[in-house]
Amino acid sequence: QVQLVESGGGLVQTGGSLRLSCVASGFIFDNYVMSWYRQTPGKERELVASISTTGADTAYADSLKGRVTISRDNAKNTVLVQIDTLKPEDTAVYYCKARLRGGAQVYWGQGTQVTVSS
Repeated sequence: QVQLVESGGGLVQTGGSLRLSCVASGFIFDNYVMSWYRQTPGKERELVASISTTGADTAYADSLKGRVTISRDNAKNTVLVQIDTLKPEDTAVYYCKARLRGGAQVYWGQGTQVTVSS
């Protein structure tokens, strides 16, 4: 059974930091490009950050560059994202996504709520 379980969300003050974790199971983690997305009500889900299967390559949303870091530990089937200097506009549900490298298979986590208070 495929699972992507996110954790680490919650209520954070403006200017604080947060680290979200996604633990994967049920598929070969090393073969999947991992990403974090976020979504607010009424808006489309947007990419936050992405990391290649080996971790050698990363990509970040322009709106978050300089404040976000994505990493993965293939031995632990885990992908992390840290967001610093949080702003109220970072408030969203954050989702973990796995996409098969060179293929079409995609899995999503259930999401974790991040709320940044002003």
